[in-house]
Amino acid sequence: MSGIDRLNGLGQSPWYDNLTRQMLRDGVLESLIRDDGIRGVTSNPTIFEKAMAAGEGYDEQLVEQHRSGASTEDAFWALVVEDIAAAAGLLRPVYDATDGEDGYVSVEVSPRLAHDTEGTIAQAIDLYGRVNHPNVMIKIPATLAGLPAITEVIAAGINVNVTLIFDLDRYDAVLDAHQAGLERLAAGGGALRAVASVGSFFVSRVDTEVDKRLPEGHPLRGLPAVANARVAYERYLEHCATPSWAALEASGARRQRPLWASTSTKNPAYSSTLYVDELIGPETVNTLAPASIEALRAGEGDQRPGTIAADFEGARRVLADLDAAGVPYADVTATLEREGVASFMASYDEVLDTLARRTERLVG
Repeated sequence: MSGIDRLNGLGQSPWYDNLTRQMLRDGVLESLIRDDGIRGVTSNPTIFEKAMAAGEGYDEQLVEQHRSGASTEDAFWALVVEDIAAAAGLLRPVYDATDGEDGYVSVEVSPRLAHDTEGTIAQAIDLYGRVNHPNVMIKIPATLAGLPAITEVIAAGINVNVTLIFDLDRYDAVLDAHQAGLERLAAGGGALRAVASVGSFFVSRVDTEVDKRLPEGHPLRGLPAVANARVAYERYLEHCATPSWAALEASGARRQRPLWASTSTKNPAYSSTLYVDELIGPETVNTLAPASIEALRAGEGDQRPGTIAADFEGARRVLADLDAAGVPYADVTATLEREGVASFMASYDEVLDTLARRTERLVG
């Protein structure tokens, strides 16, 4: 059993935070599923920008799209849909074997829609229909404009991966938006069991931002990211214990599992598997970047059961101490959301520019 597959035995689903056409064609993803126990795949604009900039496997379809009269943006989404559908096909056996608990591939709406509720809803419905696999999740950012979109898309019976969550109060709103969508789905006679969702809490970026604001050697360095995720998990458990949620669950609703995103270590002073080892628990997902995959394969770290729930009180104290140290938690999370949206938007614009230049070279 690999270090990755061991997570499954500890109650946590390992997903892979990467997707390229080449890994679909050369069997890399198939091997990760078969040999390492990977149970899902996530993608985002930055991942596709890197994949398409390399160009491997995309040129023929890109030329076809150009000859059909498609715009560069339409061509991009055609490439994305093909990759997502292929990954969904590879993951379908996992989806079936886990009764829809795992086996998902996530695709994100355009980051240009991060503050556009109606645009997000429309593209989420369009993407879900175009991929046409039951095991696709549409990623919607947890911006203020994203919250009502989450409710609407879930109410339409579509799986949602809520992304770019940093703030605990915003996470409460995400859990509420998910529940509201399911309540509307139930009121319309929809099948609750058929809809799955995860809430993607970004981890390492919290420490990266806090490290910029604390002096070298400060005792809080390297602690807030894990603390933030731990308190989020505590709030998830509290939400699932409410009578209103219990009533929905009794009718077949699935819980919106916490997903730990951005879990590769950015600071070399920290353990390479810090954000894996400290966030293990039941009903959770950890989406692993290639660097984390390699570290786990090499046997690095110390994966033990239940570490996510090790010390909720201590986690809350870390966040309180952060404010006391002159690093306002609310400002950290607001900064991270703003920069996260801007980063994905920059990647999106860059990939469109790359595809336009590549098309020009290919067709003359």
